[in-house]
Amino acid sequence: MTDSSRSTPAGGEDTARQGKGRSTPKGRRVVPEARERIRELLGNEPRRRDLLIEHLHRIQDAEGHLPANLLAALAEEMRLSQAEVYEVATFYHHFDVVKEGADAPPAITVRVCDSLACEMAGAKQLLARLPASLGKNVRVIAAPCVGRCETAPVAVVGKQPVPSATVESVARAVKNGATRSIEPRYTDLAAYRKDGGYRLIAECLSDGRTREDVTKTMEDSGLRGLGGAGFPAGRKWRLVSAEPAPRLMAVNIDEGEPGTFKDRWYLERDPHRFLEGMLIAAWCAGVGEIYIYLRDEYAGCRAVLERELEKLRADPPCALPPIHLRRGAGAYICGEESAMIESIEGKRGMPRLRPPYVAQVGLFGHPTLEHNMETVYWVREIVEKGAAWFAGHGRNGRRGLRSFSVSGRVKKPGVHLAPAGITLRELVDEFCGGMEDGHELYAYLPGGASGGILPASLANVPLDFDTLQPHGCFIGSAAIVVMSQHDSASDAARNLVRFFRDESCGQCTPCRVGTAKALGLIEAKTWDGPLLKELSQVMMDASICGLGQAAPNPVLSVLKYFPHEVG
Repeated sequence: MTDSSRSTPAGGEDTARQGKGRSTPKGRRVVPEARERIRELLGNEPRRRDLLIEHLHRIQDAEGHLPANLLAALAEEMRLSQAEVYEVATFYHHFDVVKEGADAPPAITVRVCDSLACEMAGAKQLLARLPASLGKNVRVIAAPCVGRCETAPVAVVGKQPVPSATVESVARAVKNGATRSIEPRYTDLAAYRKDGGYRLIAECLSDGRTREDVTKTMEDSGLRGLGGAGFPAGRKWRLVSAEPAPRLMAVNIDEGEPGTFKDRWYLERDPHRFLEGMLIAAWCAGVGEIYIYLRDEYAGCRAVLERELEKLRADPPCALPPIHLRRGAGAYICGEESAMIESIEGKRGMPRLRPPYVAQVGLFGHPTLEHNMETVYWVREIVEKGAAWFAGHGRNGRRGLRSFSVSGRVKKPGVHLAPAGITLRELVDEFCGGMEDGHELYAYLPGGASGGILPASLANVPLDFDTLQPHGCFIGSAAIVVMSQHDSASDAARNLVRFFRDESCGQCTPCRVGTAKALGLIEAKTWDGPLLKELSQVMMDASICGLGQAAPNPVLSVLKYFPHEVG
């Protein structure tokens, strides 16, 4: 074949169909109007692969959905295949991909949280009644936990949460055009500095403190990762700092675990305490660049961080590393550290096989210090007050403080800072105002959806890392959901396993198929205990990440502690 015969003549589409070459890439043709719209939306932003999710958000924010023609134009603009763009766009819950010829969704979407705390507070009834009340021009859909369990049931109109939602309050929010986020009142940069903020990081960078001294203080305090895994913070700094440069940092604020809302709680009140702790951790580990991954449900927090980071860059207390704020798109799996890193890189949030661990090969292939937001939130106070201050708190032989996200049948739900090792009964009585009137403690979740379910008879077990494992549970991110005699542990398990089925990334068979099979089995009135235990063991042994490994915990808890509910 000659070179000239390889070229595609005019009318190349017909020639391409004959297998003799093609004038355009495979996939949907890009129309000029779509190309210009994408260039208008992206402006001067880089077209790098890792910014794909950010660019998808730009389109969705502007259009209200993701039209197929704009996805094709985005792929062309970023020099990606249309398949790459489409697979990412369809992976995340918050992206509405609309095929050509299909109707776009209504301008306003109302999401009603159907996770456990909201279900206990009447979310099912709210979901059933809202469509008729709001009309056809408003879309009403169920949504996984939105991180506001203390005000259950919660609806989100556009980006604005409606706490303690009723049909009337949601309809009022829709009528008033409440589609934007509400920013909380918080300690801004000026107020934080007035209270001594950023003096510590300035001292660190001016040789007033050494990396070794600060790291040793963190090790002596006993602070462990507060995202759920509980890995010692100081030790993680040492491991990452021993790796070759360049080193990066990824801060995980994608707290999608049902029952968990502590990170949002602190961000809404004192964002700079988190930012300063983050900078100190980065300095100690020799990190040169920082990425903050914030869940999309926290639109108000995102607005706060964008504003305060801009102020910080304009008037820095010291030399700052590059800090990037990345936006999640609705995927619980991205709370897993390697899935979060995949998402920051602009991909589907699928966990990586390990080893290598992210401390060795993480973000963009570099050693990465990964931390939960609350973990670094405590850094400044621990270093200023000393390791003994933090370690001096605790009960029942445990050390430190824990931020408990408490929801359910208590008088004072919310985030309660309490000594590590406190029992559930002590927590409810001393910090939560006791049980709601007419409710008696029946069961509780000590660690969110994946931490299992314990009966009232075990309400005197110390709540901390390593204390709950003998009972088949764990504390995780310290999300406590309190249930009463009016609730059912088996119903709770159904709600939780349904959540895991919907949130499985689908990468591994034990999780993808196992969660669906488990849900089918527990939807029966009488449970097949031996089969469920066998299935659970396979999931725990063979799943790639913690989602599939922990998903059976609610089922196993019910079989062990509440057999009377399932025959």
